Amino acid sequence: MLELTALQTETQTLIDAINTTWVLVVTFLIFFMHAGFAMLEAGQVRSKNVSNQLTKNLLTWSVGVSVFFLIGAGIDSLVGGGGFAPAFGYEAPADWITWLYGAVFAMTAATIVSGAVAGRAKLRAYVAYTFLLAAVIYPVVSGMAWYDAGLLGIDGFVGSTFGVAFDDFAGGTVVHAMGGIAGLTAAWVLGPRIGRFNDDGSANVIPGHSMTFAVLGTLMLAFGWYGFNVGTSAIFNGEGAFLGEQLGRVAMTTTLAMASGAMAAGGVAWAKTGKVDTLYVANGLLAGLVGITAIPHAATWWGAFLVGGVAGAQLPIVFSIVEKRLNIDDVCAVFPVHGSAGVIGTLMLPIVVAPSYLGNTSRVDMFLAQLTGVVVIVAWTVVTTGLIWGALKALGQARVSREHEQEGLDVSEHGVETYPEFGDEGAAVADGGTVRTDGGLATEESQTSSEPRSDGGVSGENYVPAERTTDERSD
Repeated sequence: MLELTALQTETQTLIDAINTTWVLVVTFLIFFMHAGFAMLEAGQVRSKNVSNQLTKNLLTWSVGVSVFFLIGAGIDSLVGGGGFAPAFGYEAPADWITWLYGAVFAMTAATIVSGAVAGRAKLRAYVAYTFLLAAVIYPVVSGMAWYDAGLLGIDGFVGSTFGVAFDDFAGGTVVHAMGGIAGLTAAWVLGPRIGRFNDDGSANVIPGHSMTFAVLGTLMLAFGWYGFNVGTSAIFNGEGAFLGEQLGRVAMTTTLAMASGAMAAGGVAWAKTGKVDTLYVANGLLAGLVGITAIPHAATWWGAFLVGGVAGAQLPIVFSIVEKRLNIDDVCAVFPVHGSAGVIGTLMLPIVVAPSYLGNTSRVDMFLAQLTGVVVIVAWTVVTTGLIWGALKALGQARVSREHEQEGLDVSEHGVETYPEFGDEGAAVADGGTVRTDGGLATEESQTSSEPRSDGGVSGENYVPAERTTDERSD
């Protein structure tokens, strides 16, 4: 007996099949972003901590996705008004596709935190926090924001108060700002790496070990971001209408914001130092993407340029505030790249919204709804993250010992050396542990006045920290 071909099936069945395939493809694209995060973070830490950072990225996915399956998806549904419905209890196996799509968003939020606490957090502490983020912290945020009956949804207090719901299309605040703010909070609780700040509060340079890895990771993330933003829109709506206009707008605004973020960050760095900093350009590109992620479906073309430009331009400025004013050691600059950029983009919706999307909605009411959503999410994230890392710190489980930090987490936590060929005593190390102020490699003569420290930094009366760092930008 012959089977029905695709053309002989019902139209709705064909539409459902195309949408399902689309969801799976973009889910795999978003998963690939973990490779980008791994490379970006590995490039911005010292060579003695690379394996530790890569291990954290691997365990973020492995632990987080398991916890989200067993607990997190249920909490997400509970907060959204659907009752506790963990993914293992789904009756229709096709629903697991929806669960997986939600899981890759949750794991993106989780992995952002690892870049902020690099070089000094215990692996067990980071895994414990990842467990709780995937089980409770992120699901509460997504349940509030992305369910109609959730706290910030159409039927929640934001909708009933301002007549318009909090709008975050693909996670500019729900995913990225949450992750960036969580990372900043965790970094503050942990304290800075050894040698990062002097007694007078001035900052020292601790350069990352590979610009190549960092830029490669940036481009991998940008590739996966099309799944993040464009993939959030289905191909057909529930009535079978093709959503080409929305898909086109999201693809366009995502691309333009990405480009303007890179240019703006590079321009501000050039204005400050007279140099176009490569990592500022790379992380500005990511900040532009973060900025537009909440609103790519609603922004005008010029709005995409504006949002991306503002998100990129604020990166060097906000990082400088975090470093020099707050003395927080945010190793991969997850807050200016993900935190502040996500909040700014979300709040700019009323400014850059396309007239066709705005309709009869008041721009003031729209802004108040966006602001309320941001405040609630920020407050929840800071309080829960602070409590968890504070408890770990009180128990003595948050941070590695001074000796282990100086030795490097690759050896102390994993018993491996990422670059064993550079591990001999006295050999040059890939992270530039000993440097000259002119940027060259240290010679024996220069080492007499600038002795290498065991933590990879430099001490001595002739050592003058450079103005910029190579680890001041994203996850």
